[in-house]
Amino acid sequence: MKKSYIKIILFIFTFSFILLLNSLKFKMLGQIGLDIVLLLSLVIAYFAFGFEKDRHRYSKDIILEIIIILIAFFLLYYLSGILIGFAKNINYFTINSFQNIIFPIIFYTFIKEFLRYQLLMKSSESKTLIIITCVFFIIIDNVIPFSAHSIGFNKDTFLLIALTFLPSISENILCSYLSLNLGYKPGIVYLLIMGLYKYLLPIIPNPNEYLYSLIFLIFPLIVLIKIKNWFKKDRTEEVALDNYSHKKKEILFFIPLTILSCVLIYVVSGYFRYYAIAVASGSMEPKISKGDVVIVDKKYDEIKVGDVLAYKHDGKMIIHRIYRIVKNNNEYFIYTKGDANSDYDKYKVTEDMFVGTVKLKIPLIGYPTVLLNERW
Repeated sequence: MKKSYIKIILFIFTFSFILLLNSLKFKMLGQIGLDIVLLLSLVIAYFAFGFEKDRHRYSKDIILEIIIILIAFFLLYYLSGILIGFAKNINYFTINSFQNIIFPIIFYTFIKEFLRYQLLMKSSESKTLIIITCVFFIIIDNVIPFSAHSIGFNKDTFLLIALTFLPSISENILCSYLSLNLGYKPGIVYLLIMGLYKYLLPIIPNPNEYLYSLIFLIFPLIVLIKIKNWFKKDRTEEVALDNYSHKKKEILFFIPLTILSCVLIYVVSGYFRYYAIAVASGSMEPKISKGDVVIVDKKYDEIKVGDVLAYKHDGKMIIHRIYRIVKNNNEYFIYTKGDANSDYDKYKVTEDMFVGTVKLKIPLIGYPTVLLNERW
């Protein structure tokens, strides 16, 4: 066995042992602590076996390819939110989140991918060492999530494995392949986009845990297959230049599509003044039918009897007509009634339950959303 292989194996096993031994301390250190440990490991790696320069020729091409794939993925992922619903992002960008979450993630990604590249370049002739290196980075990615949980045979542990551990396996397989064949830069681009979108956008799709796990387990493998197919094509300088130009045009094509999709997504999610809601029952027939989409105005001056109101009751969105308004000295509430119902709703609807008044109906286009919600 080569001397450099022995050094790499010793480095990986020593560092993995330190990570696992100190995993409880990561509850306090968090992401910043892991960044510090990784930075120290990079210094040690440099003195142990030196650094390789990144001389890969087609990294620009593949970075553009990855960006196009990710744009297409996020367009589909966010458009799926029209069916599966959206959630407000509690980690949306703030100065505090930038200092404590976003910047440490950026720092961590750069160090991790550069270290991955150095280790893989030193061990590229040994498949066993490549696998060990990949496992090493899976451990690094999961040390904080697992140290923050009490591991046992329970639902929380199963969800942690499904949501964090399994996606990290396919993600590290992809990044290891990129490092070996294209250098560390494509992996950095991929991980930054996939890791930071949830901190930079005010809303995110809201799939259930198992659907989320499936999406983020399979997607890196799809990217891997796409990149491997890319390598099978002819790669002369002339073809590479033409391909790069073509990819830039593809990105320009996605810009108007992305803008239109964003407008649609934000209207459906209720982020703007006007909110699109799919009607889930026939209680307002014949005026409003099941599967119709109503456009709700969240800014209203005054409501009156006869207005159609959207409000939340017991966690459900209700679209009913205002039946009676009650104003006393210390309280203000209303009663509502569905047009197709024989009697009014017996519960009080208070102002904190209001969403807005219905301004427009679009027939039947909400049926896919309604059917999906009924099945799930």
